Amino acid sequence: MFKSSGRQIDLARDSIPGLMVKLALPSVIAQTINMLYNMVDRIYIGSIEGVGAYALTGVGLTLPVITLISAFSSLFGTGGAPLASIKLGEGKRQDAERILGVSSFMLLCTSAVLFIFFQLAMNPLLMAFGASENTLPYARTYLCVYLLGTAFVQLVLGLNPFISAQGFAKEAMLSVVIGAALNIALDPLFIFVMGMGVRGAALATIISQGFSCLWVLRFLTGSSGRMRLCRSNLRFDRAILARTVSLGVSPFTMTFTESAIQVVLNRGMMTYGGDMYVGTMTIITSVVNLFSTPMHGYTSGVQPLMSFNYGAGNLSRVKKTFRLLLLSTVTITMSYCTLIELFPRTFIRLFAHDEALVELTVRGLRIYAAGLGIFGLQNAIQSMFVGLGQAKVSLFIAVLRKIILLIPLALVLPLFFGVTGVYLAEPIADITSATTATCLMLYHFGRILARREQELASSKGA
Repeated sequence: MFKSSGRQIDLARDSIPGLMVKLALPSVIAQTINMLYNMVDRIYIGSIEGVGAYALTGVGLTLPVITLISAFSSLFGTGGAPLASIKLGEGKRQDAERILGVSSFMLLCTSAVLFIFFQLAMNPLLMAFGASENTLPYARTYLCVYLLGTAFVQLVLGLNPFISAQGFAKEAMLSVVIGAALNIALDPLFIFVMGMGVRGAALATIISQGFSCLWVLRFLTGSSGRMRLCRSNLRFDRAILARTVSLGVSPFTMTFTESAIQVVLNRGMMTYGGDMYVGTMTIITSVVNLFSTPMHGYTSGVQPLMSFNYGAGNLSRVKKTFRLLLLSTVTITMSYCTLIELFPRTFIRLFAHDEALVELTVRGLRIYAAGLGIFGLQNAIQSMFVGLGQAKVSLFIAVLRKIILLIPLALVLPLFFGVTGVYLAEPIADITSATTATCLMLYHFGRILARREQELASSKGA
Protein backbone atom coordinates (compact mmCIF):
# COMPACT_ATOMS: atom_id res chain seq x y z
CA MET A 1 0.00 0.00 0.00
CA PHE A 2 1.05 3.60 -0.60
CA LYS A 3 0.50 6.25 1.99
CA SER A 4 -0.32 9.69 0.65
CA SER A 5 -1.17 12.73 2.74
CA GLY A 6 -2.12 10.60 5.72
CA ARG A 7 -4.32 8.19 3.74
CA GLN A 8 -3.59 4.69 2.53
CA ILE A 9 -3.74 4.15 -1.23
CA ASP A 10 -3.76 0.48 -2.20
CA LEU A 11 -2.94 0.25 -5.91
CA ALA A 12 -3.62 -3.49 -5.85
CA ARG A 13 -7.10 -3.45 -4.30
CA ASP A 14 -8.79 -0.02 -4.22
CA SER A 15 -11.47 0.87 -6.79
CA ILE A 16 -9.81 1.58 -10.13
CA PRO A 17 -11.98 4.62 -11.08
CA GLY A 18 -11.37 6.06 -7.61
CA LEU A 19 -7.62 5.46 -7.88
CA MET A 20 -7.54 7.06 -11.32
CA VAL A 21 -9.09 10.19 -9.88
CA LYS A 22 -6.79 10.20 -6.82
CA LEU A 23 -3.65 9.67 -8.88
CA ALA A 24 -4.51 11.59 -12.04
CA LEU A 25 -6.23 14.70 -10.69
CA PRO A 26 -3.21 15.94 -8.72
CA SER A 27 -0.97 15.09 -11.67
CA VAL A 28 -3.23 17.03 -14.05
CA ILE A 29 -3.22 20.00 -11.70
CA ALA A 30 0.56 19.74 -11.35
CA GLN A 31 1.16 19.57 -15.11
CA THR A 32 -1.31 22.39 -15.76
CA ILE A 33 0.32 24.63 -13.20
CA ASN A 34 3.76 23.69 -14.50
CA MET A 35 2.59 24.78 -17.93
CA LEU A 36 1.89 28.19 -16.44
CA TYR A 37 5.62 28.79 -15.91
CA ASN A 38 6.07 29.65 -19.59
CA MET A 39 2.41 30.29 -20.37
CA VAL A 40 2.10 33.13 -17.86
CA ASP A 41 5.35 34.57 -19.17
CA ARG A 42 3.84 34.72 -22.66
CA ILE A 43 0.59 36.24 -21.43
CA TYR A 44 2.39 39.04 -19.58
CA ILE A 45 5.03 39.56 -22.26
CA GLY A 46 2.34 39.90 -24.93
CA SER A 47 0.91 42.77 -22.84
CA ILE A 48 4.11 44.85 -22.72
CA GLU A 49 3.25 48.26 -24.13
CA GLY A 50 4.63 48.95 -27.59
CA VAL A 51 6.82 45.85 -28.01
CA GLY A 52 4.48 43.04 -26.96
CA ALA A 53 4.16 41.38 -30.40
CA TYR A 54 7.91 41.26 -31.08
CA ALA A 55 8.72 40.28 -27.49
CA LEU A 56 6.16 37.46 -27.61
CA THR A 57 7.64 36.18 -30.87
CA GLY A 58 11.16 36.38 -29.42
CA VAL A 59 10.27 34.35 -26.34
CA GLY A 60 8.45 31.87 -28.58
CA LEU A 61 11.72 31.31 -30.43
CA THR A 62 13.32 30.06 -27.20
CA LEU A 63 10.76 27.27 -26.86
CA PRO A 64 12.85 24.70 -28.79
CA VAL A 65 15.65 25.13 -26.24
CA ILE A 66 13.27 24.94 -23.28
CA THR A 67 11.63 21.87 -24.79
CA LEU A 68 14.98 20.21 -25.36
CA ILE A 69 15.95 20.70 -21.71
CA SER A 70 12.65 19.08 -20.73
CA ALA A 71 13.36 16.19 -23.12
CA PHE A 72 16.45 15.13 -21.21
CA SER A 73 14.52 15.15 -17.95
CA SER A 74 12.07 12.73 -19.61
CA LEU A 75 14.92 10.47 -20.70
CA PHE A 76 15.96 9.74 -17.12
CA GLY A 77 12.85 10.67 -15.11
CA THR A 78 9.99 9.33 -17.18
CA GLY A 79 12.22 6.41 -18.16
CA GLY A 80 13.26 5.52 -14.62
CA ALA A 81 10.00 6.09 -12.72
CA PRO A 82 7.96 3.27 -14.34
CA LEU A 83 10.85 0.86 -13.74
CA ALA A 84 11.01 1.92 -10.09
CA SER A 85 7.25 1.51 -9.79
CA ILE A 86 7.43 -2.01 -11.21
CA LYS A 87 10.18 -2.88 -8.70
CA LEU A 88 8.04 -1.55 -5.86
CA GLY A 89 5.19 -3.73 -7.12
CA GLU A 90 7.55 -6.70 -6.96
CA GLY A 91 8.55 -5.76 -3.41
CA LYS A 92 12.16 -4.82 -4.36
CA ARG A 93 12.67 -1.46 -2.66
CA GLN A 94 16.47 -1.41 -2.89
CA ASP A 95 16.34 -1.91 -6.65
CA ALA A 96 13.85 0.96 -6.93
CA GLU A 97 16.17 3.22 -4.90
CA ARG A 98 19.12 2.35 -7.11
CA ILE A 99 17.11 3.35 -10.19
CA LEU A 100 16.22 6.64 -8.48
CA GLY A 101 19.86 7.31 -7.60
CA VAL A 102 21.24 6.61 -11.06
CA SER A 103 18.53 8.73 -12.68
CA SER A 104 19.31 11.63 -10.33
CA PHE A 105 23.02 11.41 -11.08
CA MET A 106 22.39 11.53 -14.82
CA LEU A 107 20.04 14.50 -14.46
CA LEU A 108 22.78 16.47 -12.70
CA CYS A 109 25.40 15.59 -15.30
CA THR A 110 23.08 16.44 -18.16
CA SER A 111 22.24 19.82 -16.60
CA ALA A 112 25.88 20.88 -16.69
CA VAL A 113 26.37 19.77 -20.30
CA LEU A 114 23.19 21.50 -21.52
CA PHE A 115 24.04 24.77 -19.75
CA ILE A 116 27.49 24.97 -21.34
CA PHE A 117 26.29 23.94 -24.80
CA PHE A 118 23.44 26.44 -25.06
CA GLN A 119 25.51 29.29 -23.68
CA LEU A 120 28.11 28.73 -26.39
CA ALA A 121 25.69 28.06 -29.26
CA MET A 122 22.92 30.53 -28.35
CA ASN A 123 23.16 33.09 -31.17
CA PRO A 124 23.53 30.71 -34.15
CA LEU A 125 20.79 28.47 -32.76
CA LEU A 126 18.31 31.32 -32.34
CA MET A 127 19.02 32.57 -35.85
CA ALA A 128 18.50 29.03 -37.17
CA PHE A 129 15.20 28.87 -35.26
CA GLY A 130 13.86 31.85 -37.23
CA ALA A 131 14.97 34.90 -35.23
CA SER A 132 15.22 38.24 -37.02
CA GLU A 133 16.79 41.59 -36.12
CA ASN A 134 13.51 42.53 -34.46
CA THR A 135 13.11 39.41 -32.31
CA LEU A 136 16.67 38.20 -31.56
CA PRO A 137 17.34 40.66 -28.69
CA TYR A 138 14.23 39.49 -26.82
CA ALA A 139 14.98 35.81 -27.41
CA ARG A 140 18.59 36.16 -26.27
CA THR A 141 17.71 38.18 -23.18
CA TYR A 142 15.14 35.62 -22.03
CA LEU A 143 17.33 32.58 -22.70
CA CYS A 144 20.48 33.98 -21.03
CA VAL A 145 18.63 34.19 -17.72
CA TYR A 146 16.56 31.01 -18.14
CA LEU A 147 19.65 28.82 -18.65
CA LEU A 148 20.89 29.73 -15.16
CA GLY A 149 18.11 27.51 -13.80
CA THR A 150 18.85 24.47 -16.00
CA ALA A 151 19.63 22.21 -13.03
CA PHE A 152 16.42 23.25 -11.28
CA VAL A 153 14.33 22.40 -14.34
CA GLN A 154 16.05 19.05 -14.85
CA LEU A 155 15.62 17.93 -11.24
CA VAL A 156 12.01 19.09 -10.88
CA LEU A 157 10.79 17.54 -14.13
CA GLY A 158 13.00 14.47 -13.86
CA LEU A 159 12.44 13.55 -10.20
CA ASN A 160 8.79 14.45 -9.80
CA PRO A 161 7.70 11.25 -11.64
CA PHE A 162 9.43 9.24 -8.91
CA ILE A 163 7.10 10.82 -6.36
CA SER A 164 4.05 9.95 -8.47
CA ALA A 165 5.41 6.44 -9.05
CA GLN A 166 5.06 5.77 -5.31
CA GLY A 167 1.42 6.86 -5.29
CA PHE A 168 2.10 10.29 -3.77
CA ALA A 169 0.17 12.22 -6.40
CA LYS A 170 -0.74 15.12 -4.11
CA GLU A 171 2.87 15.61 -3.05
CA ALA A 172 3.94 15.57 -6.69
CA MET A 173 1.30 18.20 -7.38
CA LEU A 174 2.48 20.41 -4.53
CA SER A 175 6.03 20.42 -5.87
CA VAL A 176 4.74 22.20 -8.96
CA VAL A 177 2.07 24.32 -7.28
CA ILE A 178 4.64 25.96 -4.99
CA GLY A 179 6.85 27.09 -7.84
CA ALA A 180 4.07 28.08 -10.22
CA ALA A 181 2.24 30.16 -7.63
CA LEU A 182 5.48 31.99 -6.92
CA ASN A 183 6.08 32.50 -10.64
CA ILE A 184 2.61 33.97 -11.17
CA ALA A 185 3.24 36.39 -8.31
CA LEU A 186 6.76 37.38 -9.38
CA ASP A 187 6.06 37.86 -13.10
CA PRO A 188 4.10 41.14 -12.90
CA LEU A 189 6.44 42.38 -10.16
CA PHE A 190 9.59 41.86 -12.21
CA ILE A 191 8.16 42.62 -15.67
CA PHE A 192 6.08 45.74 -14.96
CA VAL A 193 6.74 47.11 -11.46
CA MET A 194 10.52 46.74 -11.64
CA GLY A 195 10.55 47.38 -15.40
CA MET A 196 12.70 44.31 -16.21
CA GLY A 197 10.58 43.19 -19.17
CA VAL A 198 11.56 39.90 -20.77
CA ARG A 199 14.53 39.50 -18.39
CA GLY A 200 12.17 39.73 -15.43
CA ALA A 201 9.93 36.99 -16.83
CA ALA A 202 12.88 34.59 -17.09
CA LEU A 203 14.17 35.51 -13.62
CA ALA A 204 10.75 34.84 -12.08
CA THR A 205 10.73 31.42 -13.75
CA ILE A 206 14.11 30.21 -12.47
CA ILE A 207 13.50 31.47 -8.92
CA SER A 208 10.21 29.58 -8.89
CA GLN A 209 11.80 26.42 -10.29
CA GLY A 210 14.42 26.64 -7.57
CA PHE A 211 11.80 26.49 -4.84
CA SER A 212 10.08 23.55 -6.58
CA CYS A 213 13.42 21.77 -6.74
CA LEU A 214 13.96 22.16 -3.00
CA TRP A 215 10.52 20.66 -2.33
CA VAL A 216 11.19 17.60 -4.53
CA LEU A 217 14.60 16.94 -2.98
CA ARG A 218 13.23 17.37 0.52
CA PHE A 219 10.55 14.74 -0.09
CA LEU A 220 12.76 12.20 -1.85
CA THR A 221 15.53 12.43 0.75
CA GLY A 222 13.08 12.19 3.65
CA SER A 223 11.42 9.14 5.18
CA SER A 224 7.86 9.68 3.94
CA GLY A 225 8.09 7.64 0.74
CA ARG A 226 8.55 4.00 -0.16
CA MET A 227 11.93 4.72 -1.73
CA ARG A 228 14.57 7.22 -0.71
CA LEU A 229 17.21 9.18 -2.59
CA CYS A 230 20.53 8.30 -0.93
CA ARG A 231 23.95 9.74 -1.67
CA SER A 232 25.42 6.24 -2.05
CA ASN A 233 23.13 5.60 -5.04
CA LEU A 234 24.16 8.79 -6.87
CA ARG A 235 26.46 7.08 -9.32
CA PHE A 236 26.83 5.76 -12.82
CA ASP A 237 25.51 2.23 -13.36
CA ARG A 238 25.63 0.96 -16.92
CA ALA A 239 23.02 -1.78 -16.48
CA ILE A 240 20.44 0.44 -14.76
CA LEU A 241 21.10 3.30 -17.15
CA ALA A 242 20.59 1.04 -20.17
CA ARG A 243 17.17 -0.09 -18.91
CA THR A 244 16.18 3.46 -17.96
CA VAL A 245 17.21 4.95 -21.30
CA SER A 246 15.60 2.12 -23.29
CA LEU A 247 12.25 3.02 -21.74
CA GLY A 248 12.84 6.76 -21.45
CA VAL A 249 13.89 7.12 -25.07
CA SER A 250 10.25 7.09 -26.18
CA PRO A 251 9.07 10.12 -24.11
CA PHE A 252 12.49 11.69 -24.75
CA THR A 253 12.01 11.32 -28.50
CA MET A 254 8.50 12.74 -28.25
CA THR A 255 9.78 15.81 -26.40
CA PHE A 256 13.07 16.14 -28.32
CA THR A 257 11.37 16.01 -31.67
CA GLU A 258 8.87 18.57 -30.39
CA SER A 259 11.83 20.92 -30.23
CA ALA A 260 12.83 20.05 -33.80
CA ILE A 261 9.23 20.54 -34.92
CA GLN A 262 9.09 23.99 -33.34
CA VAL A 263 12.20 24.93 -35.29
CA VAL A 264 10.78 23.63 -38.57
CA LEU A 265 7.44 25.36 -38.02
CA ASN A 266 9.04 28.68 -37.06
CA ARG A 267 11.37 28.55 -40.06
CA GLY A 268 8.45 27.77 -42.33
CA MET A 269 6.47 30.70 -40.98
CA MET A 270 9.45 33.04 -41.32
CA THR A 271 10.15 31.88 -44.89
CA TYR A 272 6.56 31.99 -46.21
CA GLY A 273 5.11 34.68 -43.94
CA GLY A 274 7.37 36.77 -41.68
CA ASP A 275 7.65 37.83 -38.04
CA MET A 276 3.88 38.07 -37.54
CA TYR A 277 3.35 34.54 -38.78
CA VAL A 278 6.02 33.28 -36.38
CA GLY A 279 3.97 35.03 -33.70
CA THR A 280 0.85 33.11 -34.79
CA MET A 281 2.70 29.82 -34.29
CA THR A 282 3.74 30.89 -30.78
CA ILE A 283 0.09 31.54 -29.97
CA ILE A 284 -1.16 28.32 -31.60
CA THR A 285 1.31 26.11 -29.75
CA SER A 286 0.35 27.87 -26.53
CA VAL A 287 -3.34 27.15 -27.13
CA VAL A 288 -2.62 23.50 -27.95
CA ASN A 289 -0.47 23.21 -24.81
CA LEU A 290 -3.52 24.22 -22.79
CA PHE A 291 -4.82 20.79 -23.79
CA SER A 292 -1.74 18.63 -24.29
CA THR A 293 -0.02 19.42 -21.00
CA PRO A 294 -2.98 18.51 -18.73
CA MET A 295 -3.54 15.42 -20.90
CA HIS A 296 0.05 14.36 -20.35
CA GLY A 297 -0.48 14.92 -16.63
CA TYR A 298 -3.57 12.72 -16.72
CA THR A 299 -1.93 9.80 -18.53
CA SER A 300 1.22 10.13 -16.40
CA GLY A 301 -0.87 10.08 -13.24
CA VAL A 302 -2.68 6.88 -14.25
CA GLN A 303 0.49 5.21 -15.53
CA PRO A 304 1.80 4.06 -12.09
CA LEU A 305 -1.49 2.22 -11.55
CA MET A 306 -0.82 0.11 -14.65
CA SER A 307 2.89 -0.31 -13.89
CA PHE A 308 2.38 -1.42 -10.30
CA ASN A 309 -0.33 -3.95 -11.10
CA TYR A 310 1.65 -5.26 -14.08
CA GLY A 311 4.61 -5.87 -11.78
CA ALA A 312 2.37 -7.41 -9.11
CA GLY A 313 0.65 -9.69 -11.64
CA ASN A 314 -2.83 -8.15 -11.29
CA LEU A 315 -3.45 -8.25 -15.04
CA SER A 316 -7.23 -7.86 -14.89
CA ARG A 317 -6.69 -4.50 -13.16
CA VAL A 318 -4.26 -3.49 -15.90
CA LYS A 319 -6.93 -4.22 -18.53
CA LYS A 320 -9.63 -2.29 -16.73
CA THR A 321 -7.38 0.69 -16.07
CA PHE A 322 -6.38 0.91 -19.72
CA ARG A 323 -9.97 0.66 -20.97
CA LEU A 324 -11.05 3.51 -18.72
CA LEU A 325 -7.99 5.55 -19.67
CA LEU A 326 -8.71 5.11 -23.38
CA LEU A 327 -12.37 6.11 -23.03
CA SER A 328 -11.62 9.21 -20.99
CA THR A 329 -8.76 10.51 -23.15
CA VAL A 330 -10.82 10.28 -26.33
CA THR A 331 -13.73 12.06 -24.66
CA ILE A 332 -11.47 14.87 -23.44
CA THR A 333 -9.66 15.40 -26.74
CA MET A 334 -12.88 15.41 -28.75
CA SER A 335 -14.39 18.01 -26.42
CA TYR A 336 -11.36 20.31 -26.54
CA CYS A 337 -11.08 20.07 -30.31
CA THR A 338 -14.73 21.09 -30.65
CA LEU A 339 -14.26 24.12 -28.39
CA ILE A 340 -11.25 25.34 -30.37
CA GLU A 341 -13.06 25.01 -33.68
CA LEU A 342 -16.12 26.87 -32.38
CA PHE A 343 -14.44 29.59 -30.29
CA PRO A 344 -10.87 30.15 -31.60
CA ARG A 345 -10.73 33.86 -30.74
CA THR A 346 -11.51 33.17 -27.08
CA PHE A 347 -8.35 31.05 -26.80
CA ILE A 348 -6.18 33.31 -28.95
CA ARG A 349 -6.96 36.45 -26.94
CA LEU A 350 -5.43 34.82 -23.87
CA PHE A 351 -2.05 35.47 -25.50
CA ALA A 352 -2.50 38.38 -27.91
CA HIS A 353 -4.28 41.73 -27.82
CA ASP A 354 -3.18 42.96 -31.23
CA GLU A 355 -6.32 42.51 -33.38
CA ALA A 356 -4.33 42.04 -36.57
CA LEU A 357 -2.37 39.21 -34.94
CA VAL A 358 -5.57 37.67 -33.53
CA GLU A 359 -7.30 37.58 -36.91
CA LEU A 360 -4.17 36.22 -38.59
CA THR A 361 -4.10 33.35 -36.08
CA VAL A 362 -7.76 32.26 -36.26
CA ARG A 363 -7.62 30.33 -39.52
CA GLY A 364 -4.26 28.76 -38.69
CA LEU A 365 -5.48 27.53 -35.30
CA ARG A 366 -8.57 25.88 -36.77
CA ILE A 367 -6.47 23.97 -39.30
CA TYR A 368 -3.67 23.07 -36.86
CA ALA A 369 -6.06 21.72 -34.21
CA ALA A 370 -8.29 19.70 -36.56
CA GLY A 371 -6.68 16.37 -35.61
CA LEU A 372 -6.72 16.84 -31.83
CA GLY A 373 -9.97 14.92 -31.41
CA ILE A 374 -8.60 11.55 -32.51
CA PHE A 375 -5.22 12.15 -30.87
CA GLY A 376 -6.66 11.02 -27.52
CA LEU A 377 -6.19 7.46 -28.76
CA GLN A 378 -2.44 7.91 -29.07
CA ASN A 379 -2.18 9.61 -25.68
CA ALA A 380 -3.65 6.60 -23.87
CA ILE A 381 -1.89 3.95 -25.97
CA GLN A 382 1.51 5.63 -25.65
CA SER A 383 1.10 5.80 -21.86
CA MET A 384 0.10 2.13 -21.71
CA PHE A 385 3.15 0.92 -23.64
CA VAL A 386 5.51 3.03 -21.49
CA GLY A 387 3.79 1.92 -18.27
CA LEU A 388 4.19 -1.76 -19.18
CA GLY A 389 7.86 -1.31 -20.05
CA GLN A 390 7.44 -1.78 -23.81
CA ALA A 391 10.18 0.54 -25.02
CA LYS A 392 10.38 -0.46 -28.69
CA VAL A 393 6.69 -0.08 -29.51
CA SER A 394 6.32 3.21 -27.64
CA LEU A 395 9.44 4.55 -29.35
CA PHE A 396 8.09 3.65 -32.79
CA ILE A 397 4.83 5.48 -32.14
CA ALA A 398 6.73 8.58 -31.05
CA VAL A 399 9.09 8.45 -34.04
CA LEU A 400 6.24 7.86 -36.48
CA ARG A 401 4.32 11.01 -35.61
CA LYS A 402 7.18 13.42 -35.06
CA ILE A 403 10.01 12.31 -37.35
CA ILE A 404 8.47 10.17 -40.11
CA LEU A 405 5.32 12.25 -40.59
CA LEU A 406 5.24 15.74 -39.09
CA ILE A 407 8.68 17.13 -39.92
CA PRO A 408 8.68 15.99 -43.58
CA LEU A 409 5.10 17.21 -44.04
CA ALA A 410 5.99 20.61 -42.54
CA LEU A 411 8.85 20.89 -45.03
CA VAL A 412 7.04 19.65 -48.15
CA LEU A 413 3.47 20.96 -47.87
CA PRO A 414 4.47 24.68 -47.73
CA LEU A 415 6.06 24.27 -51.16
CA PHE A 416 2.53 23.81 -52.52
CA PHE A 417 0.30 25.65 -50.02
CA GLY A 418 2.55 28.28 -48.39
CA VAL A 419 1.86 28.97 -44.71
CA THR A 420 -1.33 26.90 -44.94
CA GLY A 421 0.86 23.88 -45.63
CA VAL A 422 2.71 24.46 -42.35
CA TYR A 423 -0.60 24.41 -40.48
CA LEU A 424 -1.85 21.32 -42.37
CA ALA A 425 1.12 19.16 -41.38
CA GLU A 426 -0.08 18.79 -37.77
CA PRO A 427 -3.60 17.32 -38.28
CA ILE A 428 -2.40 14.93 -41.01
CA ALA A 429 0.33 13.61 -38.70
CA ASP A 430 -2.01 13.41 -35.70
CA ILE A 431 -4.68 11.39 -37.49
CA THR A 432 -2.23 9.02 -39.18
CA SER A 433 -0.19 8.28 -36.04
CA ALA A 434 -3.25 7.83 -33.83
CA THR A 435 -4.69 5.31 -36.30
CA THR A 436 -1.39 3.42 -36.41
CA ALA A 437 -1.10 3.41 -32.61
CA THR A 438 -4.58 1.91 -32.37
CA CYS A 439 -3.61 -0.92 -34.72
CA LEU A 440 -0.46 -1.62 -32.69
CA MET A 441 -2.48 -1.68 -29.48
CA LEU A 442 -4.95 -4.18 -30.91
CA TYR A 443 -2.08 -6.44 -31.94
CA HIS A 444 0.27 -6.15 -28.92
CA PHE A 445 -1.78 -5.50 -25.77
CA GLY A 446 -3.20 -9.00 -25.29
CA ARG A 447 0.13 -10.60 -26.17
CA ILE A 448 2.01 -8.49 -23.61
CA LEU A 449 -0.34 -9.56 -20.82
CA ALA A 450 -0.22 -13.20 -21.96
CA ARG A 451 3.59 -13.19 -21.77
CA ARG A 452 3.46 -11.68 -18.30
CA GLU A 453 1.00 -14.35 -17.21
CA GLN A 454 3.40 -17.03 -18.44
CA GLU A 455 6.29 -15.41 -16.56
CA LEU A 456 4.29 -15.42 -13.34
CA ALA A 457 3.29 -19.07 -13.82
CA SER A 458 6.92 -20.04 -14.46
CA SER A 459 8.16 -18.22 -11.35
CA LYS A 460 5.55 -19.98 -9.20
CA GLY A 461 6.47 -23.35 -10.70
CA ALA A 462 10.15 -22.75 -9.96
